Amino acid sequence: MATRDVTHRDAAIITTAGLSRTFTAKAGPVEAVRGIDLTVRRGEILGFLGPNGAGKTTTLRMLTTLLPPTAGEATVAGCDLVRDPAGVRRRIGYVAQSGGVDLQMSVREELVTQGRLYRLTKAQAAARADELAQQLGLVGLLDRKCVALSGGQRRRLDVAMGLTHRPDVLFLDEPTTGLDPGSRADLWELVRGLRDEYGTTVFLTTHYLDEADALADRLVVVDKGVVVADGTPSALKLQHTGSIDAPLQDAFLAITGRTTTPVDTTPIAV
Repeated sequence: MATRDVTHRDAAIITTAGLSRTFTAKAGPVEAVRGIDLTVRRGEILGFLGPNGAGKTTTLRMLTTLLPPTAGEATVAGCDLVRDPAGVRRRIGYVAQSGGVDLQMSVREELVTQGRLYRLTKAQAAARADELAQQLGLVGLLDRKCVALSGGQRRRLDVAMGLTHRPDVLFLDEPTTGLDPGSRADLWELVRGLRDEYGTTVFLTTHYLDEADALADRLVVVDKGVVVADGTPSALKLQHTGSIDAPLQDAFLAITGRTTTPVDTTPIAV
């Protein structure tokens, strides 16, 4: 039996300590994130969950350098988030919920342009476009205008663009919003393949709890700007509902206090 490379696979690729963000409003300061302590391991699919207003999106925007933190520390792929944001950007891919393709360009043009933005030569960008098309099932679509793509095909292109520079970490923000069940299943398989075949770390936010249950190796739940739960889907379901077969939604509601029926997890004496 092959021995797993524990040093490589279990090494932390994202760490945060007291990561915080306060916004200024007319009514006074708003603490959107109040001290996130987080560790993500290399090659892990992490599901980052939380109800609306929990600080999930703000945390994601900080980790992707779109928003500077007010306080705290973080490293992403070996780079300090505050001192070296350019280094972070070179090592991560980010797929926004809204996508970012130019509908009037072809798939090939989009991929080549993305490669050129990452300072690949024309030949390198063209070769990388062909490689990504092969990996993500876009070969037959390379010369099709993006406006003619289905929702699932367009989402695959979004992911391909995020992978152009072979990032260590891929951030996916609500990646399957608006997709039909078949396209969702295809994207799930793609995400698993990125982890299994290339060792890509995937940081996933989603409101679809069945998606988080199916995809994530580990879940982190935030509420009111702090981490309130951390564990595998099975462990969280067992802890908060008493059964690993329960829907993840039941555990999520119990964790965030959005249920009127608390779960008694006191061990039964035998």
